[in-house]
Amino acid sequence: MIELAAPWALALLPLPLLAHWLIPAYRRRTAALRLPFFHRYMQAAGVTPGEGARVLARSRVMTAVLVICWALLVLALARPERVSAPIHWQTAARDLILAVDISGSMDARDFAASSDETLQRLVGVKQVIAGFLDGREGERMALIVFGTRAFVQSPLTTDLATLQSLLAQTEVGMAGPHTALGDAIGLAIRQFEASDVQQRLLILLSDGADTGSRMSPINAATIAAERGVQILTIAIGDPQGSGENRVDTATLETIAEATSGESFLATDQQALQAVYERIDALAPRQIADHSYRQRQPLAVWPMALALGLLLLGWLWRSVGLVRGQTS
Repeated sequence: MIELAAPWALALLPLPLLAHWLIPAYRRRTAALRLPFFHRYMQAAGVTPGEGARVLARSRVMTAVLVICWALLVLALARPERVSAPIHWQTAARDLILAVDISGSMDARDFAASSDETLQRLVGVKQVIAGFLDGREGERMALIVFGTRAFVQSPLTTDLATLQSLLAQTEVGMAGPHTALGDAIGLAIRQFEASDVQQRLLILLSDGADTGSRMSPINAATIAAERGVQILTIAIGDPQGSGENRVDTATLETIAEATSGESFLATDQQALQAVYERIDALAPRQIADHSYRQRQPLAVWPMALALGLLLLGWLWRSVGLVRGQTS
């Protein structure tokens, strides 16, 4: 399909005609020879004298060439373009970050996979997260792991296969034995700074109380709320435990409330799967539709054709003059 990017230029087509009507003809004085008894010479020659002016005539061929060239130049000024059929694609209308606790307490083998099987907490969590990621195709996600320190395992990306691979390689204790909730939230906030979408969601999974953050988890949650980040917290483990194995559900609930999120408790794989289903209902995947048309400029073609016609017209006129002089 051909479109004109500047159709207003077509209004210039009648400009030469208006100039011909409104602008007076160009006049030029030339030298003349004065003869005595001029009228007698004219009578002897049988010629009737006229006014001393000559209007140069232009051949029809040159007139047609000039008209066509002007039309082609105006067409080039209108910027014709070949437009392709629309190309549609979809992108996520939000960014989502998973922050997973890999502190030493995640090594406990009390995470129920079934009625007769228990797994290491991190192994059970990774299995459920893998299923969760399988249903997020087209969404942009990041992975943060934290222990004594928080690290970006994968920045925001739509390559969820790579993110799954990085998650599978994550082991307990890789980030230190303690739990730094506040630092994990702060690192997620910095990751969201590179995002230009309005909905920003952080899913925070932890099985212990904050024991090593440089920033208070509550202060970090307050900053997250100011930056438009919503936090959903998932407590994994026994709230009645002791030491670092005790889940601080009160802090996790406060973090979620500060950002208008929700807090959940997951004690086994079935409960964690139900939590993710609940998260899908609370924050369903949002997709933004985009379309694009490829545009190929064509203005060079009428310009080249106009130049070719002018050259041909000039050659035709030059040949005509030469023939006139030799005849």
